[in-house]
Amino acid sequence: MTAMQPESLLDWAGPIANGALVTLQIAVLAYAIGLLLGLIGASAKLSPIPPLRALATGYSTLIRAVPELLLIILLYYAGGDAIEWLLSLFGLDSRIEISGFATAVGVLAFVQGAYMTEVFRGAIVAIPRGQIEAADAFGFSRWTRFHRIVLPGMWPNALPGLSNLWLILIKDTALISVIGFNELFFTIQQAAASSRAHFVFYAAAGAIYLLMTMTSTAIFERLERRVRRGEA
Repeated sequence: MTAMQPESLLDWAGPIANGALVTLQIAVLAYAIGLLLGLIGASAKLSPIPPLRALATGYSTLIRAVPELLLIILLYYAGGDAIEWLLSLFGLDSRIEISGFATAVGVLAFVQGAYMTEVFRGAIVAIPRGQIEAADAFGFSRWTRFHRIVLPGMWPNALPGLSNLWLILIKDTALISVIGFNELFFTIQQAAASSRAHFVFYAAAGAIYLLMTMTSTAIFERLERRVRRGEA
């Protein structure tokens, strides 16, 4: 160990704080993209068009069956080669390298989207059928029915599942450490290995993840109370 290398928890406070910030950035971006993929996937699964239903079912089934760690390794180490091969089919020759951040957001968003597809599908199916029929009777367009009836009726049923997926996502960001990207857990690993104070640094990591999840739980509970206002 060199004299210039930080060894105490205080010395590592800056890198750890930066790692925590990167973790939150990955989680927020992946969650936002996952929400969009989940809404699209749920709409496709409930579509009257068989190919769309089959595609959405295949997506949610396959992605939920494959470990996130395997997907991360595949995208990071083989994703660039796959994109280069596709580009070569169109006569394009370029070198593609996928960054750790893009890998993290891409894989976690894709996985979140698969789970959110099922959450949204179940939440939409739980809306009383009479509300949908009433909207059709009043001549609502599909878009008007969606944002006036489906969205407001879906959120109370979907929020508990979405809350759980967010908490899982925060913890799943630690998987990115396998490709050496400087998020929270990888930074903690470096600090623990450098100082040999494994208990101190891993306990600090646990405390930070706990703070994130407890804060998130409080926010989602408040959100759920808000969307359930007026319910019996």
